[in-house]
Amino acid sequence: MNPALRKLFRKNTPDAAQLDAFIHETGFPLVDGSDVTFVYRGQAEEVFLRCWIAGLDTAQPFQPLSGTDLWAATIELPKGSRIEYKFEVINNGNRQLILDPLNEVVARDPFGANSVCQADGYERPEWTYPNDECRRGAIETVNVGSAAFNEARDVQVYLPARFRRNRQYPLLLVHDGVDYVNFASLQTVLDNLIHALEIPQMIVALTQSPDRLKEYAGDERHAKFLAEDLLPFMSERYPLIDEARARGIMGASFGGVASLHAAWRFPGVFGNLLLQSGSFAFSDLGRHQRGPVFDPVVRFMNEFREQPGCPAENIYLSCGIYESLIYENRSLVPRLQAQGLNVRFEEARDAHNWENWRDRLRSGLSWLYPGPLWFVYE
Repeated sequence: MNPALRKLFRKNTPDAAQLDAFIHETGFPLVDGSDVTFVYRGQAEEVFLRCWIAGLDTAQPFQPLSGTDLWAATIELPKGSRIEYKFEVINNGNRQLILDPLNEVVARDPFGANSVCQADGYERPEWTYPNDECRRGAIETVNVGSAAFNEARDVQVYLPARFRRNRQYPLLLVHDGVDYVNFASLQTVLDNLIHALEIPQMIVALTQSPDRLKEYAGDERHAKFLAEDLLPFMSERYPLIDEARARGIMGASFGGVASLHAAWRFPGVFGNLLLQSGSFAFSDLGRHQRGPVFDPVVRFMNEFREQPGCPAENIYLSCGIYESLIYENRSLVPRLQAQGLNVRFEEARDAHNWENWRDRLRSGLSWLYPGPLWFVYE
C-alpha cells in the first residue's frame, strides 16, 4: 500500500471527516518512487484504470479500501514517465469513462481530454509555457489553390514576430498544424525557441486535411499538393530561402507517414524531416494486423523499405516507448542510416499523444534548424 494510504489507515478505519482532510491535503495520483497509486472516491461496483501503454493491460482493476468509499490501484512507472488515463466506473450495470476527479492535470486532443499522470522525474518543459519576455509571432490564413485535389484549401501560416519582407526565411510544412498549435503548444514553442536563439526566425505552414487517414496514407495527390501546390504558393507569397536545406516537413502519427512519403516522392525538394510517432506499419511476412485503414500505409512502407532512396538529408524521429509503434520507428532508423542520411532518433517514456510530441519539439526543431545560439556553442 502507498505510504500515504498506509498512514491514513494506520490506527483504524478513517471516518468521513478524515477522508475529506486526506483528499484536501494530498496530491493525486500518489507517486512513491516508481510506484504510482491512483485513487477514486465514490460508490461503485467496480473501478478500472484505463491507460494506453503498449504491453500493459488496458484495464487495471481498482481495489476497494475496507470500510470506506475509497478505491486504489497501483502500477509501476519508470522515472521520468508521463501517461494519460481515465477511470472506468461501473455502477448499477452502467459503465462510465471519466477524468480523475482528484487530479487537475489534464491533456486535451481532438477527441476530448485525458487525465495526466506525471511520474517521478517528469516535469513539463519550461519552454512550452508562454513567456511574457518574448514577442509573439502571428498566424494568418491563406487560401491555396490545389491542382492535385482540384480545389482550394485554407492553410494557416505562422510568421515570426520580427518578420520582414526584405529578409529570407526557412520554411517548415506541418501536417495537422492547427492541432499542433491547439494541443502541442506549437506557436508558443516557436516563439520561445526563436526568442532564445535556439532556432532561426522561420515561416511555418500549418496544413489540415479534411480526410487525413486517406490523404496521409501514402496518397500521391497529397504529396503533389505539398510539392507542386503549397510549396510554389509559399515561395511566391513569402521571402523564403530557396534551398532544400532550408525546407522541411513535419508530422505525427499518420502525418509522419505523409511527411516521409512526400519527401520520398520528391527527392531533393525537402532537406529536413521531423517525424513523430510515425505510423510506419509494414509487413515482412504475411498480412499486417492493424486493420484496413493501414493497407495503403503498408504498401508504401514495404516499397520504401525496399528502395528508401534519399527522402531528406536530415531526419529527426521520435517515439514513445509506451506506443505499439515503437518497433516500427526503431526499425526505420538503420534503414535511413544505411543511405548515408543524418538521422537522430529520440525515445520518450510516454505514449501516442500530443504532449509527448510537444515535449520533443525543442530537440527536433533545434537539431534540424539550429539557431544562432547553437552555432555559437558548436
